[in-house]
Amino acid sequence: MADVLMVGALLLTAATGTVTVLTREPRAQLMVLSGFGLVMSLAFLTLQAPDVALSQLAVGSIVVPLMTLLALRVIERHSRESPTKRGKP
Repeated sequence: MADVLMVGALLLTAATGTVTVLTREPRAQLMVLSGFGLVMSLAFLTLQAPDVALSQLAVGSIVVPLMTLLALRVIERHSRESPTKRGKP
């Protein structure tokens, strides 16, 4: 039974990883990336590594997508500014 769960978790990891790579819209990709982090933590849990699963849950599902979302917002804000304002302090 444990082998079936492990194979299922690894197949789900491969599927969500593929969907993450094939998603083109950055904000949608962040949501899929967060789901990928959840699936990875499930895979680590089935591999009997609960400490790694908790770390992956915190970092891969929450921190990395949040930091990337904040970076996207900063990039969008700077791209809306006029080119003459960018070089001036």
